[in-house]
Amino acid sequence: MILYIFVAAVTVLLGLMVDNRFQRQVNIVSRQQMLNWLCLGSVFALLFGVCACRLNVGNDYAKYVEFMHLVNCDAFVPTEAGFNQVVKLLYGISGFENYLLVFAFFAFFTILLFLAAIYRQADCFGFSFFLFMAFGYYFQSFNTVRYYLALAMAVMAIPYVLKKEWIKFVLLVLLGATLHKSIMVVLPLYFLASLPWKKWQLAVMALFCTTFFFMQDFYLKVVVFLYPTYEDTEYLEGGTSVVNIARCLAVLILALMCYKKTVKGNRRNRFYFYCNLGALVMYVCCSFLPIISRIGYYLTITHIFFLPALLAGIENRKVRRVFTAGVIGAGLLYFGVFILMKAGSDGLRILPYQTFMFHEMVPILSDVN
Repeated sequence: MILYIFVAAVTVLLGLMVDNRFQRQVNIVSRQQMLNWLCLGSVFALLFGVCACRLNVGNDYAKYVEFMHLVNCDAFVPTEAGFNQVVKLLYGISGFENYLLVFAFFAFFTILLFLAAIYRQADCFGFSFFLFMAFGYYFQSFNTVRYYLALAMAVMAIPYVLKKEWIKFVLLVLLGATLHKSIMVVLPLYFLASLPWKKWQLAVMALFCTTFFFMQDFYLKVVVFLYPTYEDTEYLEGGTSVVNIARCLAVLILALMCYKKTVKGNRRNRFYFYCNLGALVMYVCCSFLPIISRIGYYLTITHIFFLPALLAGIENRKVRRVFTAGVIGAGLLYFGVFILMKAGSDGLRILPYQTFMFHEMVPILSDVN
């Protein structure tokens, strides 16, 4: 726990020294740009080191080691083809089942893409990076490594949506789908969020959302058809998050307060607004869908960009400071609850932290059999 708090504190402090407003001055190397690269390199090294050196940290770590073993044996696995090919390539290069290298590979690109996306898209790198860490996205990437790399790729694809470069957007999403098929949901979701919705259209969509309450069996059949590995598993039990509902509702209230000034005439902020609204609708109306949080995260990840943009649009300095302090306080509270109450639970199990330098891997199912 102390390690996680230390890493979060140090990387956020380093992130606050990064000024990404200089990113477009490609022909000028300034002192600030040098500081940016130094801080970003240090942040990456810390985050990558902690993630890559872990051993059996994460509730599905051993399951992934088992999957990798089965992939190497050409047995059936439910993982996507891209992941399987990466495993075969890295195992072939290593000459043995080097699962540590595979986890390091995914950690490297997941952290790299997240940092690159935040640096390129955030109004203020330090603030957005603080929210990224406080909301637990980095630490949760210790689980479902395929999913979080796909999530990072989805964040990288957002500028293509805003610029209407649909071919690049689709190609990047399809590449992500070779690692985790869930990223395919951003094709319709991000497209819908990019539209300039009128009030009557929102009313029609609200009416459509009522079907989620009395057509649940139909929608579950559609999900099982698209993702057959969910059939007859505990994932079909569904469930939602009260915390995520509260978070989306709080962001919505702040956005409505700043709508005319910050959202209405801004294509990017309007996209974030509809992403948040869509996430709120999903958490409230679609709790019966398997692992709704995996779909919701593709939408709520935009909070790390949207909240700083909303706060920057508040003209009254005192009011802006009060709301900024409130967002920072909420982020710290969220992080504290996450580390103290959730990190060691069966759903995450990222505590206690273990490393291959001092611990041995537990036997996997194939070893036992």
